[in-house]
Amino acid sequence: MSGAEPNPSELPTRAKVFAFATMAVGLFIALLDVQIVSSSLADIGGGLSAGADETAWVQTSYLIAEIIVIPLSGWLSRVMSTRWLFSASAAGFTATSMLCGYAWDIDSMIVFRALQGFLGGSMVPTVFTAAFSFFSGSQVVLAAATIGALSSLAPTLGPTIGGWITDHYSWHWLFFVNLLPGLFVTIAVPMLVRIDKPDLSLLRGADYLGMALMAVFLGCLEYALEEGPRRDWLGDRTIHATAWISALAGAAFIWRCLAHPAPVVDLRALRNRNFSLGCLFSFVTGIGIFSTVYLTPVFLARARGFSAWQIGLAVFSTGLFQISAIPIYAICARYVDLRRLLTFGLACFAASMWLFAPLTHDWGWRELLAPQGFRGFAQQFAVAPTVILALGALSPERLKLASGLFNLMRNLGGAIGIAICGTILDDRTNLHFLRLAEHLDSTNDAAMNFLQTLAAGGAAIAGDDAVQAQAAALERLRAMTLREAQIQAFADAFLFIMICFLVAAAMTPAMQKVAPRSAAPAEAH
Repeated sequence: MSGAEPNPSELPTRAKVFAFATMAVGLFIALLDVQIVSSSLADIGGGLSAGADETAWVQTSYLIAEIIVIPLSGWLSRVMSTRWLFSASAAGFTATSMLCGYAWDIDSMIVFRALQGFLGGSMVPTVFTAAFSFFSGSQVVLAAATIGALSSLAPTLGPTIGGWITDHYSWHWLFFVNLLPGLFVTIAVPMLVRIDKPDLSLLRGADYLGMALMAVFLGCLEYALEEGPRRDWLGDRTIHATAWISALAGAAFIWRCLAHPAPVVDLRALRNRNFSLGCLFSFVTGIGIFSTVYLTPVFLARARGFSAWQIGLAVFSTGLFQISAIPIYAICARYVDLRRLLTFGLACFAASMWLFAPLTHDWGWRELLAPQGFRGFAQQFAVAPTVILALGALSPERLKLASGLFNLMRNLGGAIGIAICGTILDDRTNLHFLRLAEHLDSTNDAAMNFLQTLAAGGAAIAGDDAVQAQAAALERLRAMTLREAQIQAFADAFLFIMICFLVAAAMTPAMQKVAPRSAAPAEAH
């Protein structure tokens, strides 16, 4: 069944743009669903009578399943063809979205979310290879800018959209909202996308052992990263066991990929300097995008007590500034070396993290506007050039298998970044609390006067005796000290992200210049 469609780059521009835009809709809803539930987990838990630990798996199960299928997508697209894989992925995503909306308990929700992530995950890397098939020259730069914008915009807008839907309707509509666009993509893609034909002969001799090892490796790794901050990492037996299983399966998977003649993931592509560095930059941008989307809502909920909708409004500025940066980037990409644009984007992202350093408990949307807006602007310049510099340097026959690895690195960066930031919040909060408490002793006149004022006020209002009023005043001082320690820990987490981006920005000169090449013939795919 192998063969070739007519060269997709020779299609009329309108047909190519419409086909690409249809696939971009699938990419957006697949990435949006990673974070759309993040600000509504409490509502979902309440509706399904589940605790916080159980409800966290509504997001974790999706991430684990998606991170497993993304590197498989290159091989699946060669077997099924790009259009049929994308259509099947959209159909599965749509069906499981409906099941999630009708989930009757937390166990069914977790199963349906895992299926949603696994079935819909193939839409993410497939768009990248489609862009290089449809477009050439300056057009592929604009397509890459669009993909970069959607890849970082969807997770950023997830909490905003999810909070609005939950506050105005119900948490069920977090999933029902996918039905119409998912159905459209399922029907439209087979009619519009003509890139390659299926090759079922690849099913014979495929590296099924490598697939199994990869699933165990990535599944256990994602579990350990998600649950580690809550369970004391290797101090927990389950985390200890999954970490070891992941390490052993990962080593076996790497050996298998290098030894097998037709590996499921093309690790040999990492010999290409641009691709290996591009994967690193994809990893770092994953840390930045997903970690900040995690940190900001948690900060606003803890420090300010914001609702899901208020959190969504507070982080919405990031998306607006990123959208405004798209035409600026498109113009700059025509005249400026992409490596310089990438350096600029990574450095600006680092600077935006520095703007978070003066964080206080009084910060709301006004104070967050400048650092978040600057981050949104920087995201466009940090993500889009990486796509061209990394994937544009590969030969067409390696593009499908390598794009899965490229996208996997972004998701891994997000998972690892969130895990590290969660650990920073726990450890540094304790450290800052102890340091602050050291100064709140009897020699601190300001602290003593504050306690006396609180105790006197409490006794006068509630009629408590002196001992009870003093105990209440001490508890209030402890709570205030803990709050300030948490704020300092959030600032530390943002500074960690800043350091990651500064290191990445310093490495961009090592990349080689890549001129936008002509789109490859369909046979090459």
